[in-house]
Amino acid sequence: MIEQPDWLRLQKALTIEAEQGFTDLMGRQYRFSEFLCLTFGKLPASLSSDRDDIPQQSHRDRWQQLAQEFANYPNLDMEARQSLIAQTRRYIYQLQQLEAGGEGERGGERGNNISNPTIKTPQSTIQNPKSPIVSEVSKLLAPGIDQKLSEVAEIGPRRADKLARLGLYTVRDLLFYYPRDHIDYAKQVQISELQAGETVTIVATVKSISCFTSPKNQKLTILEMQLRDNSGRIKFSRFYAGARYASRGWQESVKRLYPVGTMLAACGLVKESKYGKTLDNPELEVLAQPGDAIESLTIGRVVPVYALTEGVVANLVREAVAAAMPATHHLKDPLPSGLRQKYNLMELKDAIANIHFPPDSDSLQASRRRLVFDEFFYLQLGLLQRQQRAKQVQTQAIFAPSGELIEEFYKILPFELTGAQQRVVNDILDDLQKNVPMNRLIQGDVGSGKTVVAVIAIVAAIQSGYQAALMAPTEVLAEQHYRKLVSWFNLLHLPVELLTGSTRVVKRRQIHAQLETGELPVLVGTHALIQDPVNFNRLGLVVIDEQHRFGVEQRAKLQQKGEQPHVLTMTATPIPRTLALTIHGDLDVSQIDELPPGRQAIQTTALMASQRSDAYDLMRREIAQGRQIYVVLPLVEESEKLDLRSAVEEHQKLQDAIFPEFQVGLLHGRMSSADKDRAITKFRDKETQILVSTTVVEVGVDVPNATVMMIEHAERFGLSQLHQLRGRVGRGAAKSYCLLMSSSKSPDAQQRLKVLEQSQDGFFVSEMDMRFRGPGEVLGKRQSGVADFTLASLVEDEEILILARQAAEKVIEIDVNLDRLYLMKQELKLRYERLMGGAILT
Repeated sequence: MIEQPDWLRLQKALTIEAEQGFTDLMGRQYRFSEFLCLTFGKLPASLSSDRDDIPQQSHRDRWQQLAQEFANYPNLDMEARQSLIAQTRRYIYQLQQLEAGGEGERGGERGNNISNPTIKTPQSTIQNPKSPIVSEVSKLLAPGIDQKLSEVAEIGPRRADKLARLGLYTVRDLLFYYPRDHIDYAKQVQISELQAGETVTIVATVKSISCFTSPKNQKLTILEMQLRDNSGRIKFSRFYAGARYASRGWQESVKRLYPVGTMLAACGLVKESKYGKTLDNPELEVLAQPGDAIESLTIGRVVPVYALTEGVVANLVREAVAAAMPATHHLKDPLPSGLRQKYNLMELKDAIANIHFPPDSDSLQASRRRLVFDEFFYLQLGLLQRQQRAKQVQTQAIFAPSGELIEEFYKILPFELTGAQQRVVNDILDDLQKNVPMNRLIQGDVGSGKTVVAVIAIVAAIQSGYQAALMAPTEVLAEQHYRKLVSWFNLLHLPVELLTGSTRVVKRRQIHAQLETGELPVLVGTHALIQDPVNFNRLGLVVIDEQHRFGVEQRAKLQQKGEQPHVLTMTATPIPRTLALTIHGDLDVSQIDELPPGRQAIQTTALMASQRSDAYDLMRREIAQGRQIYVVLPLVEESEKLDLRSAVEEHQKLQDAIFPEFQVGLLHGRMSSADKDRAITKFRDKETQILVSTTVVEVGVDVPNATVMMIEHAERFGLSQLHQLRGRVGRGAAKSYCLLMSSSKSPDAQQRLKVLEQSQDGFFVSEMDMRFRGPGEVLGKRQSGVADFTLASLVEDEEILILARQAAEKVIEIDVNLDRLYLMKQELKLRYERLMGGAILT
């Protein structure tokens, strides 16, 4: 049976295929067409059963017909694919409505009675852009919120078909289809006041007009006009591309629209031309006389700019939104008046009206603030609700916070914990005493000592008779953790094993057997830990390093190896506060914000190609003092498309031509595990002085003797990744250097690299990285967990996010299940599923 979450998945697949250009995308298992064919190959239970409210046979036939049509999808041309997907999306929506029983809106204001004074929000002066106030008559005639667009008189079936290409099927869809930008034509000036770069509206008289075919291009028609007001004159042109505009009949008809002496309103961007100031391809509207109301949806207004697709023009969307605007009267605000008053929020219906057709910039800002608040608020509400429900789960794994084994571990440590490390250890040990499973994230900069903190938690688990698992994303990092644990646990007489994809079959079977009997208390590994044959006897603690590199299902699968084990996740990628609240809002977060004593700042320098010899001189001096060097490149091998140095090519060049007197090693992701281990071991044992590598050394390679990190084509890396790479040096007592080699002269690229020259603080670097590249790219390839907001920006709207978090916390304190806030509960379900695609983040 296809249930509600699968409807969402089906609609999402159709939406993504449309957004990606109808290319029959390849998914993890199936192509788009195969997935749809399989989906429609099975009748949902609602069509298999006998229900009076659904005409069964016609829907069964249509369902099976779609299976055949999507089987033929790869053979269809572009237009036929577009048509099929548009029809399917409409049909799925209709079927959902039928299954829902046509319930529509329920509950009215029920459940929104929080006893606080009613807020007086700024009222919209433009609800329908063609009339300042929605009249009582228009309210009565207003379309319903869930009415189909094809049924709205001003839109109709033909226009509704085009709007469906944008995923817009109902009045609600249209109202919540926010503009991606606005252009302010509301400023009306005289011709003498025009300033280049401004968008303005002028009202003036037509002094001359001509319309003709360009002598240089027979398919281009030019309309030239000269306007005059009491302060001066202006000349501008409008351009029409296409053979149909070249006919004299069409050109004469345009001239008749704007005869000399006509009063005209014109708006556009002011530019400088050889004739002086002009308007760039302006919008025009004829006025009967000066002072007449301007009826246009663009002229004299703050104009909404919508995301469009092929065959859907801007004015179609604007006019459709205008037709839907009276329906804002039916919108019920899910936020209680007391909450709106506390956070100074505009009422929802006014915010929707003003985000589309704001009368001025102040109204636009107030409406945007309310709608951004909503996006953040419902996300935080969902995260906090999940956090509270997680705390209702019980675990049998209750650990003693102290004991002989923990005391012995502290004694064998060759250093004392920093204050920050001890604070985080206390947080963890406090969690481990409770019968609620721990779900804590440790954030810490490169080299801040997260691993030893996690190991104390592992020791606490073993001391209490439980097993622990530590999972890392790469074999290099897993090997690094294994070596550290072995060096400590041998002194405690505790066995520890490593399980990766490279582990031999005999050894693998031995590990499996020891896990099941409980003889093996600690297992370190990669994704191999989540394979079916891995069964723990009594798993009480799961530690996941660089957790953002694992998928949701992978992390969950490891947790399922035990009965509600405690979970400790770690990341050496510092995350800005706003991003952390968004993707880790349901976790308890501890931060190690202090480096161990004795660590020197790494001298970071951005260098151009002309300064390469200086870099080589520094490398020779460091090697002469017994130090070692990393050289990192973005590519493994040469690329025909990209003019970049490759690791293989650079290794050969450095060994043969630049440093023939030294041993130069090579490390990259395409090497076998055995070859990788050999390369790292040789470097660790000082058999090679220089290690040429790709970003596989970003985490996990710990060689305190390395003092120089040279990164080629540094402009091609994100700041956070460069900071991670820089963290591979400076791990010993000697002064270390990071050389950022760049061939780019772009001011933006140079500005980014200067951030690293000026700061060693990973949290500051990640904040700047997010500002330069956006949150999705900071975590890599729009990492799962970054919410896809419509209006909100994690860079620009931090203040609103913090307020939304506070508001969500207060609501959860009062009513965790939102039983008394029915409208809010319904809105949360709708928005949270849409925002996160139904995915669990952490």
